[in-house]
Amino acid sequence: MSQELKRSLGLIDATSIVAGSMIGSGIFIVSASMSRAVGSAGYLILLWVITGVITVMAALSYGELAGMMPKAGGQFVYIQRAFGNMISFLYGWTVFTVIQTGVIAAVAVAFANYTAIFFPELQGQILSISNGSLVITWKQILAIITILLLTYSNTKGIRNGKIIQLVFTSTKLIALFALIVLGIAMAFKSNTLAENFKNAWDASTTTVNKDGTISIAHLAGFALIGAMGSTIINSLFSADAWNNVTFIAGEIIEPKKNIPRSLFLGTFLVTLIYVLANVAYLALLPLKGNPTAHDVVGQGIQFATHDRVGASAATMIFGNIALYIMAGLIMVSTFGCNNGLILSGARVYYAMAKDKLFLTKAGTLNKNDVPAFALWTQCAWACALCLTGTYSDLVNYSTFASMIFYIVTITGLFVLRIKEPDVERPYKAFGYPIIPALYILAALAICTILIIYDGRNTGFGLICVFTGIPVYYLTRKNTT
Repeated sequence: MSQELKRSLGLIDATSIVAGSMIGSGIFIVSASMSRAVGSAGYLILLWVITGVITVMAALSYGELAGMMPKAGGQFVYIQRAFGNMISFLYGWTVFTVIQTGVIAAVAVAFANYTAIFFPELQGQILSISNGSLVITWKQILAIITILLLTYSNTKGIRNGKIIQLVFTSTKLIALFALIVLGIAMAFKSNTLAENFKNAWDASTTTVNKDGTISIAHLAGFALIGAMGSTIINSLFSADAWNNVTFIAGEIIEPKKNIPRSLFLGTFLVTLIYVLANVAYLALLPLKGNPTAHDVVGQGIQFATHDRVGASAATMIFGNIALYIMAGLIMVSTFGCNNGLILSGARVYYAMAKDKLFLTKAGTLNKNDVPAFALWTQCAWACALCLTGTYSDLVNYSTFASMIFYIVTITGLFVLRIKEPDVERPYKAFGYPIIPALYILAALAICTILIIYDGRNTGFGLICVFTGIPVYYLTRKNTT
């Protein structure tokens, strides 16, 4: 049996993994809650631009680390080299318990939710335990089936995962571009976009009262900063997982060149698409609306049914059939997204196992030269999370946990410049030290705001990180 990962992924494949892992269901949904939080077209677009700038800055910084250490495990390897085993273990532990598996579960459930639009029978319950404290539905079973299917496919070799990723990423990019072009084209036939931008910087937060009425509170100063900082978690989640390509560095051809390039190309492309998609939404629908309205125009972006902004926008183009068109697109999007997450996540546990920081068998390859045991271990935990019903919470605090380790990793860039000044760096971080430092400051500011305004979810995120400390010492004790 071969003991080495095979380099078979080129630049297009790597870029497809970056973009495909980023684009899931978020772009079609989260703009509704964001528009309720800030209440203005200007600030809505600004939040997506800030998200994109932050993501691209991080990707540019990661490029240097990827060029230095083109190994399977990516971010785990970077943290380990800069800060040692304990901090890198905490990262890997959090990836396994929350960041990767939690997002895999959430994306799988999103796929099942939209499949239920075509097959309403999936809404039914299979069983309810302890007076409804644990409910198992057919949608959860479908979510588990998709995780099992994609995991099995990826155990058959990197070629299978590569083909699935390329096909599904291409499909959703084409569909998104079509929605953007058609949406913006319609802006020339109506004044919706102009109306939305009349008071572009008049911010307000909109809440629904128990009696169905709405309350609007104008925002300024620290209140506005707090609202923006707490709601940007939605767009950051939609743009997360861009770093997954670093996990599979051991299977990328010319990784010192192709990983930095794919990080920039993928994040820039998705940023452009996300900003333009929101412009298209604003060209098709009024930003403000009423939850009691019976049509998509009256509901606006703020109160799109079940927050399905993409479906409401598509209704303005295609009519009532738009719900099914968008459901199909999101199914394609989430299926392709999960393939990238499943493919790449297992490589982190593979790298950890090689350093005796994870289950030993996870560091072995099967006859197809992929870490099958690591894939199935990831699969088992992600499937369990599908059944807990807590996947929406996992999404919230997994994004916070991700940001903590992005800060740690980019801080490691500065540490390694000092510790290892003479090491070959095929690619040097663009704008160093200003751009990496700006990212760290921006990310710290967002994390601080989240701790203040969303203590519950951030607290859970921190708990998940810190529970890894006793596990680390237990692991080291058993291997020494």
